[in-house]
Amino acid sequence: MEDQTPAKLRGAYYTSPDLARFLSAWAAPPGARVLEPGCGDGAFVSALAELGGRAREVLGLELEPKEAAKARACLKTGKVERADFLAWFLAPKQRPPFDAVVGNPPYVRYQYLSEESQRRAEQIFDRLELPFTRHTNLWVAFVLAALSLLRPGGRLAMAIPAELLHVLHAQPLRDQLARQCRRVLVIDPEEIWFEETLQGVVLLLAEVKEAPAERCRLSLLPVKGMDFLKRGADRCFEEACFADAALLTGKWTAALLTGSERALLGLLENQPGVRRLGELAKVDVGIVTGANAFFLVDDATVAEHGLQQYAHPMFGRSEHVRGVIYDQEAHAENRRRGLPANFLWIREPMARLPPAVQRYLRTGVRAGLPQRYKCRIRTPWYSVPSVWASPISMLKRSHDCPRLVLNLAGALTTDTAYRLQPKVDPLALVGSFLNSLTLLSAELEGRHYGGGVLELVPSEIERLLLPLADCDSDQLRALDLTVRAGAGPSAWLGPQDARILGRLGLSSARQEELRLAWDRLRRRRQRVGDEAAEDAA
Repeated sequence: MEDQTPAKLRGAYYTSPDLARFLSAWAAPPGARVLEPGCGDGAFVSALAELGGRAREVLGLELEPKEAAKARACLKTGKVERADFLAWFLAPKQRPPFDAVVGNPPYVRYQYLSEESQRRAEQIFDRLELPFTRHTNLWVAFVLAALSLLRPGGRLAMAIPAELLHVLHAQPLRDQLARQCRRVLVIDPEEIWFEETLQGVVLLLAEVKEAPAERCRLSLLPVKGMDFLKRGADRCFEEACFADAALLTGKWTAALLTGSERALLGLLENQPGVRRLGELAKVDVGIVTGANAFFLVDDATVAEHGLQQYAHPMFGRSEHVRGVIYDQEAHAENRRRGLPANFLWIREPMARLPPAVQRYLRTGVRAGLPQRYKCRIRTPWYSVPSVWASPISMLKRSHDCPRLVLNLAGALTTDTAYRLQPKVDPLALVGSFLNSLTLLSAELEGRHYGGGVLELVPSEIERLLLPLADCDSDQLRALDLTVRAGAGPSAWLGPQDARILGRLGLSSARQEELRLAWDRLRRRRQRVGDEAAEDAA
């Protein structure tokens, strides 16, 4: 936390006036009773004051006194109270429902919240009878509470993180929106609007059901540039293609697909030759050191401190493994390049270790490593548990696409990678992974943030769709050389699809449909247009 700015710890990322006007104009008709749960510097309060027609009655809440004063100065009718929204919501007081809720809630990780705020966030979930996880973010609790304060037919319009669509901790909110609303529009920009948040932001526009029997309709509307602001939200609703939210259980990234693409995915999902990866392999996390920079070292450090008998081959970054095979040759190349290709596994008590090794361990003590949580809970602090190598590994994060790596060197991997224990032929598993169906399912199952890197956790990896095809060592070597050359998916994805998806009876046209769907979602994640994507490839 000491490395974060005060603004980040408060989640204070303010909305531009044009976005505030766009959201406010749709959500709050003349005379509406409007809530803004976190006013900040008053962008939404000011936008509401500028709207025509009968004045809106605004209640604004803001914890920071200076910001509350700024928002109060923008007010036309209503009031701005200095209050914590979660505490205000939980207070035992009857309040009439609001016609509209607008705003930009604070984006703060649960771990950065005070104990009191953590407790309040959990109480929000309890009150709404929703499952709670400590992986949540403050904005999720804000939106859930705000949504529950709306009358039937009321509207919510907010700028929130794009992770709404895909992170696991936002699932209770996705479910609640689908239960409580009759239509939900997510405006998904190609650009990063809030650069300092280091993540994409979307506009959430939701209208509460008038009657419980109404079905929720959901649409994700991709936009490029800011022209949509001139058209207005009603026009955006007209342009959007809505789907029944009940058909989009779990993550909402499937709403980015066309109806034809979703139908094709559903067809392949039920093919006998297509399995979930969890049926084909067991997925475990890598070795958790608590201090990778100390335990992963290059050959020079090994030689300097006499660590040879404690050094074991390892890889854990994309620069360590460029292809789909990690063998002795790849490991030797990493050592020649001076990469940290050695994992230190020291189990003996300090007193029984050679003096040079003791001196190295004392550098860790001086750096405060024994006080770090993962080091503090083990004895001795430098003895790392769960040290074993798996036949297949997979890096936790990827740029263009994830890939499995056949671990012929028996190398160890830290928690930057996962360890897979195959239940089928390892060559077939690694050689079959790179195809458009599996890569598309990775985009749908994974999560990403502002930098555009795709990340998958074990439960998401186990859900990946994988059409298993035979692959011999010569075929895998050829694939490894092609991927290692760095030409990008355009160099190998077509031939892989023909070999793997063709055996399912999928025509070349349907294979291309999957490739284009995957590429569109990849470009959206990386926030690049067609030309930039071609340059990157």
